[in-house]
Amino acid sequence: MSIIRLGTRGSPLALWQAHHVRDLLNASHPDTEVELVLIDTTGDVVRDRALSQIGGDGLFTKEIQVALLENRIDIAVHSLKDLPTAPVAGLHLAAVPKRGSTGDAFVSNTVNSFDELPKGAVLGTTSLRRRSQALYRRPDLQLVHLRGNVETRLKKIELEKLDGIILAEAGLVRLGFASRIREILDTSWMLSAVGQGALGLECRQEDSTTVSILASLNDHATHQQVLAERHFLQTLGGGCLVPVGVQTTVHGHELQLRGVVLSLDGKKRIEATSTGNGSKPQKVGEQLAARLKEQGADEILAEIRPGK
Repeated sequence: MSIIRLGTRGSPLALWQAHHVRDLLNASHPDTEVELVLIDTTGDVVRDRALSQIGGDGLFTKEIQVALLENRIDIAVHSLKDLPTAPVAGLHLAAVPKRGSTGDAFVSNTVNSFDELPKGAVLGTTSLRRRSQALYRRPDLQLVHLRGNVETRLKKIELEKLDGIILAEAGLVRLGFASRIREILDTSWMLSAVGQGALGLECRQEDSTTVSILASLNDHATHQQVLAERHFLQTLGGGCLVPVGVQTTVHGHELQLRGVVLSLDGKKRIEATSTGNGSKPQKVGEQLAARLKEQGADEILAEIRPGK
């Protein structure tokens, strides 16, 4: 029996994702034993600062990719929204399983919806994308950074006397906390992160055996959607830590991509839409980036990129 080593972070959500991939592999290749290898990333180790203050992309993925390149693991399991769009030489995004929910969820112990938050309410979130969109909607809110795994953040509502927090719907559902969701935020103003709700499975480009094994786990429709989103972000010149949101919808063979870019304070917001053939997702992503650049996206992002 052959052994496949899965590299993963050790957080509860990352382990859920790794176990999910292990189950998919066991179903498609029952003659293969799957071994989990836990790896600490910079984002896991440095917990006393906001992610945007640590600097750089790949805070939850780089160490796992290094382990892959050094042949300490065979497959890297990533939350796709954490995986930088710039390719790493020698590595291949071989599969994207069927996507989970892409929404952002509002959680509160006191009110039933985001719009019910009282004036000046304290809202917790670790994401610049969520912060900027929340401030665009409600500039009166006090935003505080929220680090930690899903369960830790839920506990902080009470411990830090927060009026509410925003988390990914997929993570709450996967960990059994769906009952804590008060509202899935309306995509008319809260757009998701690129790759949100999806997993990315990387392997070494030269490892043809693993590439072939992972092909059975790939969901073509999901892969096309995230290719469009990731190409949009890469062409835009953004990264995992900038206020960029996206919404992808499929109508038959047509792919529609809607994107927003915001300033950190939420006062500047530009939006555009691109529609094209689903068989050419990269082109749809490029068109969306170009339309946002025409409206001044470069100027907004230049103000907030690390080192600026």
